[in-house]
Order: sequence, then structure tokens, then C-alpha cells
Amino acid sequence: MNTHNCETCPVHNVSNLTKLGINMENFDYVVALAGNPNTGKSTVFNNLTGLRQHTGNWPGKTVTRAEGGFQFNNSKYKLVDLPGTYSLLSTSTDEEVARDFILFGQPDVTVVVVDATRLERNLNLVLQVLEITDRVVVCLNLMDEARRHNLSVDERTLMKELGVPVVPAAARQKEGMDNLLKYIDEVATGKFVCKPFRTKNKLKDLSRAVSSLSKMIDKEFPGLPNSRWVALRLLEGDQKIIDAIRDDELGKLTRTGDKKEEEVFIEESLNE
Repeated sequence: MNTHNCETCPVHNVSNLTKLGINMENFDYVVALAGNPNTGKSTVFNNLTGLRQHTGNWPGKTVTRAEGGFQFNNSKYKLVDLPGTYSLLSTSTDEEVARDFILFGQPDVTVVVVDATRLERNLNLVLQVLEITDRVVVCLNLMDEARRHNLSVDERTLMKELGVPVVPAAARQKEGMDNLLKYIDEVATGKFVCKPFRTKNKLKDLSRAVSSLSKMIDKEFPGLPNSRWVALRLLEGDQKIIDAIRDDELGKLTRTGDKKEEEVFIEESLNE
């Protein structure tokens, strides 16, 4: 028997998963779980954490939150299931909570769960997330439904175009969870370096304004990984972002390096 090949097979990878449920102490990485409503986010969450239901409300919000933990390849992960949302433009409380966590919380990995049968509609959220963070894994869920409707998705081409891992999955059957774990681990630990697609500004004036403002933000808040997104939101008059700069919330974020301090900051920034 070739034991070397066995060690790299999907079954072996899954065996490295330990579902920690609500035990999220001393975690090494934070993973955000984003996606449109009805894409199977909760099923992915349950598969990784072993929880069936562990929910509460975001501080100061009436939006449901779910958190759980898992261990994979000797690293502990805290998984935060964000509210289902179609965009991050902050036109609703759900969108605001999801946007703020990805922007201010700076998760080590953001997994965007998309519906393979409605890919065009779901990619809107993926592209918005890619504007905020480089560390993204796309979970191409409901592939069983896609096959049932004779729909095929070229995940390799999609992965090349988006510049981030794309994992075909059918979470209800636990299909694809092994590869999802593999890519979460590789992105979190830096083994896989994402090169995300970024929309190009066709208007030269807007492009120059974004570039100029991004440089100013980088100078004022060195180390902020999503200055371009902040610049775009400032130009659109996003009051939340304006207040974050005025109240030095971005400064607090770039100055803290401790996970626990960062978690407290996330809670405080959402509790408004």
C-alpha cells in the first residue's frame, strides 16, 4: 500500500479537522463566513464547527450572529458567520455588520459562500469583498443543485480570473469540505498568496482621486491593507467611514497587534 498517497487524500485531510463547537479560546486565526442569503452558509458553518445552533445578537444590533471554533493542522480557528447579505454598501443593518467586520475586524480569511446555480448574481458580493481584503476563499456551494439543472461551472477559470481559491462544494453532503479546509489553512498561514481581481476605474479623474486619497490614507494609517476601499467609500460620502477616521478607529486598528485587543475593538466598533 502506498501510504504516502494515502496521507494526501481528502479523507486524510478531513481527519485533521477537530470540531471545537463553542470552544474558541486561544485561537490562532479568525475566519469570516460571508454570502448571500440561502447559499448554505449555515451548513458550512455547522460542518466545520459541529454546532447545530449557537446564535446571539451583534452588540447593539438586532442581527443574529453565530460563532464557533475548529482546529485543523494544529491551528485553532474562530469562525464568525456574518449576516447573509447581497452587498457591502451599508444600506441595511445586515450589510453594515458584514462590511464592518470584514473592514475593521480584518479576519485572517474571508470565506464567501456562493450559489453555483446563481453565480452571476452572487459574484457581486465576491467582487466587493475582494476590494476590501486580499485573503479570500470562494466556496462554490450547491454544486449538487447545479448538476441537477445541467449547469457546469469551470472553477479553474473562475479561480484564475478572481485570483483566489475557488472550491466546488455541496455542503449538505459534506462534499468539498476537505478542499475548503485546505485552502482556508493555506491562505491563513500564507502558503497560498491571493492575487485578487480588482475593478478598474474607467474614469481617469476618479482613478486619480482614489490613488491620491489612498496614498494619504496609507501615510496616516500605515499597515492598513484596504486603503483603496476606504478611499472609495470616502469619495462616496460613507458617513461610517468618515466617522471611523475622525474618531481614530482606523488608527486603533493599525496600532493593535494583539488578537484579544483586536477582538475587543471589533466589539466596540459594532456597538453603536
